[in-house]
Amino acid sequence: MSHPHPAAADLSEWLLARGLDGTPREDLLTGYCTRLVGVGLPLYRLHLAQRALHPRFGGIGFDWLRTGGKVSLQQYAHTDSPVQGWLQSPLYVILETGELELRERLDTPGHQSRFPLLNDLREQGATDYFASGLLFETPPENVAIDPNNTPEGMLISWTSDAPGGFSETDLALIRATLPQLGLAMKSASNRRIAHDLLGTYLGRDAGARVLSGEIQRGSLQRIDAVILYFDLTGFTSLAERTPGPDLIAMLNTYFAVVVEAIHAGGGHVLKFMGDGLLAMFDQPQAAVAAGAALDTVVTLNGEITALNLSRTAQGLPVTDHTIALHAGEIFYGNIGAETRLDFTVIGPAVNLTARLSGMHRALDQKVILSEPIRSAVRDGPHDLVSLGRYMLRGVSQPQELFTLYTREE
Repeated sequence: MSHPHPAAADLSEWLLARGLDGTPREDLLTGYCTRLVGVGLPLYRLHLAQRALHPRFGGIGFDWLRTGGKVSLQQYAHTDSPVQGWLQSPLYVILETGELELRERLDTPGHQSRFPLLNDLREQGATDYFASGLLFETPPENVAIDPNNTPEGMLISWTSDAPGGFSETDLALIRATLPQLGLAMKSASNRRIAHDLLGTYLGRDAGARVLSGEIQRGSLQRIDAVILYFDLTGFTSLAERTPGPDLIAMLNTYFAVVVEAIHAGGGHVLKFMGDGLLAMFDQPQAAVAAGAALDTVVTLNGEITALNLSRTAQGLPVTDHTIALHAGEIFYGNIGAETRLDFTVIGPAVNLTARLSGMHRALDQKVILSEPIRSAVRDGPHDLVSLGRYMLRGVSQPQELFTLYTREE
């Protein structure tokens, strides 16, 4: 029978405190491993894996090595079928068997493990391997865990390189503090998941605002910003003759280029609207915001031209785009019903940008800008050409419109 480790209470208290104060996962695990070594536990390596609720990654892993003393992060992409390394992992077997604990001594002369990882660790001088799983949710009764669709929780392994490996007292410390480690990791992971998902679905700025507490319906902030309206042209007719999966893949390819360019220019994507999107640039100075937006337009024009050339060479369907830019005062915040809110922008400046986007065909111009954009960057490097003055639907005063002239190389 194992006896409680004298350090268990202090380590448990430290872990709970870190969970309460929101310590990031890497710092949490670094402190945990450092404290294990500090009380004499012969830890050589720690690995912790979790499912990731992320559009790009299906799982994440954290590794700590005593030689480096810091935790590194690995992100595992979504796959249609499990990779061979996962199928041959001790952690896979833990889930497959439902035992939730596995130990293998590696210092027996001539020992060969069925797990390639453990043979590699043995070559590095490892003597003992202990792994465990901890679920953060109770699975349905009489339903086996699917190793390829894991429930929320964590899988963790401890490796020793000391002669004799882990003692029973060492394992008692690990087991005694595992629930507290799980709670602290769950707290940190949930915060990170919320940050990632809100940023992905609402946008980086809006997601951060919601996570910080801007969640009350009607809470709006009055700001000056440049509004960008991007639209793919000819997409409706293209949709009629393109299979659904190919159409979605195409839309995602174009939007990936657009979003990356907007983010690189310091802008925020506010929402997708069918085959278009709305974005804003809200730098404090009007000239800086307008300049960043125009730089982004130039970048987008070039990158979409290059994308179309590449797709045409591959025999893939292509489309073109239009961009409207306007600067003015907007209201930015929560709009909707009590049970369904949208963090978005409204105001006359948004409406006028939409009106500009309706002028592309009549003026035969890919890019249309308003006079406030021209005024903000009057002495800038961009060549803005007047298109004349027009009365726009729903706008009381005539508006002088401009386009961006880019010299062809």
